[in-house]
Amino acid sequence: MPARNAPKKASRKSLGLLERLAAGPVICAEGYLFEFERRGYLQAGAYVPEVVLEHPQLVEGLHRDFVHAGSDVVEAFTYYAHRAKLKIVGREKDLAKINRVALAIAKKVARSTGTLLAGDICNTSIYATDDAQSHKQARRIFDEQIGWAVDAGVDFIVGETYSFAGEALLALEAIKRAGKPAVITLSVPREGRMREGWTAAETCRRLQDAGADVVGMNCARGPATTLPLLREIRAAVTCHVAALPVPYRTTPAEPTFQSLTDPSGASGPDGRPFPTALDPFLCNRYEIGEFGKEALALGARYLGVCCGAGPHHVRSLAEALGRRPAASRYSPDMSKHILFGNDKRLRQDYLEYARRNYRSPAASG
Repeated sequence: MPARNAPKKASRKSLGLLERLAAGPVICAEGYLFEFERRGYLQAGAYVPEVVLEHPQLVEGLHRDFVHAGSDVVEAFTYYAHRAKLKIVGREKDLAKINRVALAIAKKVARSTGTLLAGDICNTSIYATDDAQSHKQARRIFDEQIGWAVDAGVDFIVGETYSFAGEALLALEAIKRAGKPAVITLSVPREGRMREGWTAAETCRRLQDAGADVVGMNCARGPATTLPLLREIRAAVTCHVAALPVPYRTTPAEPTFQSLTDPSGASGPDGRPFPTALDPFLCNRYEIGEFGKEALALGARYLGVCCGAGPHHVRSLAEALGRRPAASRYSPDMSKHILFGNDKRLRQDYLEYARRNYRSPAASG
């Protein structure tokens, strides 16, 4: 136990995931795939994190940006760094290297910032319910990546983005065999059930009964279509609940970001916004902050944002939970804006011009 008079920050550093969740919400930043694709360092389609090997300094930088914005967790960028995905891009020989490098980068940042270090495994892209051979291949994929994560000394392991309940259970089994706390999150398809037909709540209950420490949802669904299922999950389980939506304005009619359509017709080359023409649907930072408050009120404590997120979303989430991360030093202060401020040192003719020409909807009403 930490000394009674130890600084608060130091004592928090010594707490594991479950202890931190018992004390309050834990923020885990995700969104690495989309962020590096936007920056031009990762290819949409296969979405293999080759940037880990080609530009490791950028991966370290994004980890630090997310921590600066308020993330309590540094999640190793090993999503889609598994055997099946690397084979697609002809880099299967780099399997061990990409995982070990990603974990080393994340560990460096986590240990220097007092944040938790998470290993990451994910959907294998080869699993099928009635294909026993695919189950064997999935187990191998999970065991390989978990082995490297354990070697790196991770604090816990995330298994994420599962649309097949059976695959999520296989991932959980592998994590539990390794003796690490397990966070398992589901990517619930458009029809609102897992691919086997199970509800998200039923799947999470089965995961809890099989030993998961945290269960919930990530990816695919935006805040509006995550919250209703999150409510059902919270009612079905007694363990901690996770909520990491994508920052896009999904709707009941189009509940996943893969299903969104742009009424303006300005879609991507494939005729749909997903994945590289989703910009018109992006949630602003304040919407993510509101989601965080609503999710916490429902009883979800493991919170974050998935594909599409940037550090500004994470900062807004942290601030909505009552925190002031280092990045809050630069949170907006419109009092000094040349058109919309109220500082007496500003030119009054500019402010008057803005009042005449840029009235806010509230003022207009």
